[in-house]
Amino acid sequence: MNGEGTWTGVSTDVSSTANPIVKRVRSLAQRKHRQREAATVVHGIQPVRQAVEAGFAIECLIVAPSLLSSESTREFVDAQSANVRVITVTGDVFRRLSDRDGPAGLAAIVGTRYSSPDHLVPDAGPVTVIALDRIGNPGNLGTIVRTADATGAAAVLLVGNTADPFDPVAIKASMGAVFNVPVARLPDLPDFFGWARERDLAVAATSARGQDPLWRTHYPDRLALLLGSEGDGLDEMSVHNADVSVAIPMVGTAESLNVAVAAGVLMYDVWRLRRPDH
Repeated sequence: MNGEGTWTGVSTDVSSTANPIVKRVRSLAQRKHRQREAATVVHGIQPVRQAVEAGFAIECLIVAPSLLSSESTREFVDAQSANVRVITVTGDVFRRLSDRDGPAGLAAIVGTRYSSPDHLVPDAGPVTVIALDRIGNPGNLGTIVRTADATGAAAVLLVGNTADPFDPVAIKASMGAVFNVPVARLPDLPDFFGWARERDLAVAATSARGQDPLWRTHYPDRLALLLGSEGDGLDEMSVHNADVSVAIPMVGTAESLNVAVAAGVLMYDVWRLRRPDH
């Protein structure tokens, strides 16, 4: 960074929302553009750092120097500027682009990638995969990925028309964990069940119709924890085909838990039972 407070060799002080980079950031808010370009916008210091550290391709950093309050973040941008294009924008433009209140002044356009289902889990040994069937809300998806990271799940597998994990809303909810946890896709539930059987993974389906209450459930060492969509949950056939069906007991008037909450309860239960001090 030079003496005037800008990074050398970059476009500086973008002050108009008509600028091409501003238009591109806005276009990547739409899933069709993210899929076509295999890119997304990442907002916030921690998620951007995690994308960099995980080795995702960084197209450019977008920085509002007037909003950067952390010296360590300035040093981070300075270090990245040797290899990554840095575009500085005014604080007003950055606020218009940001997906959060009180933006920290750092965002990035990042190339996206999925992991291959073929190499998602080891051939042997204990492992937990979180499988999500048609989860529609990107906030729920991001929260589940964040909890998967916290509980040591090996991967998150998206089945069918599940939300985009690289939606800025999902990235925000995951706090950048989407860059740390391998995420893969399969087209439908029959493909998922076949995938699990080939890898010797027992499927635990979560459903209000589950045969085993949470606290009496035995989880096999090699496990795929399957959750259904927010509105419909899992269909009868999926629950029937599962090796284990788990119900989370509830009292009160609520008919169901939010899917991200349910996933968190189950992931922590699996982790608790596998801890050596259990």
